[in-house]
Amino acid sequence: MNDNRISITLNGREIILIGTAHISRESIEEVDRSIREEQPDLVCVELDGGRHKSITEQSSWEQLDVSKVFKEGKGFLLIANLVLFSFQRRMGQELGVKPGEEMRTALDTATELGIPYALCDREVQLTLRRAWAACKLWSKCKLLASLLTSAFTTDKFDKADIENLKKRNELEGMMDDLAIYLPEVKTTLIDERDRYLAAKLWTSGAGVRKQLAVIGAGHITGIKAHLERIARGEETADIADLDTIPPPKLWVRALTWILPALLVAFFIVGFFFAGADVSLAMLIRWVLWNGSLAALGALLALGHPLSILVSFVGAPFGTISPFVSIGLFSGVAEATLRKPRVSDAQNLSSDITSLKGLYRNRITRALLVFFLSSLGGAIGNIISVQALASLLVK
Repeated sequence: MNDNRISITLNGREIILIGTAHISRESIEEVDRSIREEQPDLVCVELDGGRHKSITEQSSWEQLDVSKVFKEGKGFLLIANLVLFSFQRRMGQELGVKPGEEMRTALDTATELGIPYALCDREVQLTLRRAWAACKLWSKCKLLASLLTSAFTTDKFDKADIENLKKRNELEGMMDDLAIYLPEVKTTLIDERDRYLAAKLWTSGAGVRKQLAVIGAGHITGIKAHLERIARGEETADIADLDTIPPPKLWVRALTWILPALLVAFFIVGFFFAGADVSLAMLIRWVLWNGSLAALGALLALGHPLSILVSFVGAPFGTISPFVSIGLFSGVAEATLRKPRVSDAQNLSSDITSLKGLYRNRITRALLVFFLSSLGGAIGNIISVQALASLLVK
């Protein structure tokens, strides 16, 4: 029995689940063959609207407005997206397969045969935001470390490694490791999406006799279990709760105000108890630490000179206001002063696989300016708090 191909009949409907590895040549061939042999009434794919657009429209990256991304507060989400895509693309390059090619094959084959298809996954931005919101502080640090490590790893992958990803025992071991290392992320990326995909498969295929779903091999067991529970009436196909971002906890909301309030308190205490001169010295010291390290971050990203200046000037404003990111000013400035070219968008998928490409591409350069200036400003704030306290106790 092929563990990556499961056929179940529920309430008179046959549902065929094809488990794939996203950079496997064998998965591409199996998807095409299965659709042609089974001739289903509907093909469902593990894609959302955004990823569908990215693999079917060459111009999707060319329409990317980096300044708009920063202004909407999605800079870190875009970085995470690119890091994940970079990792998959690098593995795919070693095997001569583009990430998600089996999904595109499913769409192309279904279209060729006149079979309708449905997109059954949750928007990746929503999934990432839910995963981030579910993480505690330490888990957030581990998640960032994992993302950065995957972006610059030099590990090599061969065909056997990729095919092993489709074996159930290998997958179960990986899921167990993920559950131990980052349980919140495993819940969002795997468990929630098993339920989400199953519900979408069930509702999109209502009224059809046979449907075929192309999904990541790691989801097969979970989706099958959820489908069986839905068919028995033990579980609802309503997934509205999985399409929202849970509100941040009270202490998280309060945390965004703590640093600004602490800084203001330092200045007020310094003014009334140590004099205007000390209060002014505290203000200057804070601005220098905060602004200088934010500017240093932009400099390390090889940002435009004016972007570096904007980082220095904008960092204090980004700290005082909980609604404005420190990197917003520098990121928008960099994207405006060095407006991304069409060639940057066209080469984005290849440039993100190397450090040289990251600095050469104006889109990723703006993201580097955004990230490193934000990081520098945050470090500057931590250092400045201790520096301000030392002035008060003199």
